[in-house]
Amino acid sequence: MVRILVYEPLSAGDAATVESLGRGSAAHLDMLDAGLAMRNAVAGDLVRIPGIQVSLATGEQEAGHAIHGSRALTPRPGEGAPEFLRSQAPLHDFCWVVAPETGGLLLRLHAAVGAQRWIGCSAAAIRIAASKKATCAALDAAGIATPLAFSGDSWIVKPDDGAGTLQTRRYATRAAAEEDLQARLQAGRSALLQPFVAGEPLSIAIVVGPVLARPVAFNRQRLETDGDGWLHDLGVQPAALDPAGPRAAQLQALAERVAAALPGLRGYVGVDVVWNERKGPVVIEVNPRVTCAYAGLSAILQRNLAVDILAAHGCKPGRQLAGHAAT
Repeated sequence: MVRILVYEPLSAGDAATVESLGRGSAAHLDMLDAGLAMRNAVAGDLVRIPGIQVSLATGEQEAGHAIHGSRALTPRPGEGAPEFLRSQAPLHDFCWVVAPETGGLLLRLHAAVGAQRWIGCSAAAIRIAASKKATCAALDAAGIATPLAFSGDSWIVKPDDGAGTLQTRRYATRAAAEEDLQARLQAGRSALLQPFVAGEPLSIAIVVGPVLARPVAFNRQRLETDGDGWLHDLGVQPAALDPAGPRAAQLQALAERVAAALPGLRGYVGVDVVWNERKGPVVIEVNPRVTCAYAGLSAILQRNLAVDILAAHGCKPGRQLAGHAAT
């Protein structure tokens, strides 16, 4: 029996993560909804795999309740995410953490779990992907189109380590964008200015193994810009593009090139892309973790993606791994 802990900080009631978003704020509630959807999709896939025992981290409101087939674990009052994971990781063979890179959170949780039990990307890959600036530089050096290839008719200011469209704003002039950028930096906030890339927002869901990166779905993202220039994420349509359609070959090749350009990507990885009329697929960012597109994807594909992701980490359901026995 392989024991796997599934952890998502907001649904587990991690106070530091909640307070960083503003308890009860729109950002907190939106991220909580997204986190629950991803957490439940991951746990729901895992419980359907023979030979897997799933522990699900739950907050006080869910205490004692878990997805059918899993067992609930609730952190002690005041126990933060790293502390909880440090205490629970040795009791499990693997930990699958659903969390954003923002503020170094995903990297800290990786350190708490340890590389041996971590389902996901390496610390080095997370560190690069957590910075949109560093990601674009690495991809650009590999000859992959990013916003760096554009001169800009309009401009985007956003957190360098942000998730989704959180605090992302579009400006008609570079001067206005520069003013916003400097205000954020002077306030000690992570910020980045990039040319706006026009086109259709898409994403690629990839499963990356030791030697192979395989796109499993091409998704359509729904984004909206309000009257003040703020971008809003209206959701994702998983597997919206035909895998045999006219753009599939380019997107598949792009996924493989991204994985080669960022060593250490492993398991499920999401690549946000804009399909530009002139340049084709342009990579905006790389998410070294489960994204919102994961929710419902196994049902659409009629294949349990968790099986593929575990296999990418050398875990074959039904047998215990040497070197991964929980203590």
